[in-house]
Amino acid sequence: MSEAKKSTDQKEIKEWAEKHGGVPAIIKGTENDGKGEGVLRIHFPKKSDSNDSFEEISWEDFFRELEEKKLAVLLDPKTTFSKIVNRD
Repeated sequence: MSEAKKSTDQKEIKEWAEKHGGVPAIIKGTENDGKGEGVLRIHFPKKSDSNDSFEEISWEDFFRELEEKKLAVLLDPKTTFSKIVNRD
């Protein structure tokens, strides 16, 4: 994880995720007041036993949430480690 990089670049995030088999998702059960918002995540369906805990969303919705909440994605170029973090 020492090589993880914070990014807000949509192209970079999407390419990294797709290269590693990831999809944009929210954790089910974390939606706020039925608005469909939830805890954002890049999910790796082929590497997870808990597929039922995640709901895939569009890249458009994922990036809209990142922008609205001023978030970034921490990415490790060598692994599937990612984390949604504040931009600051």
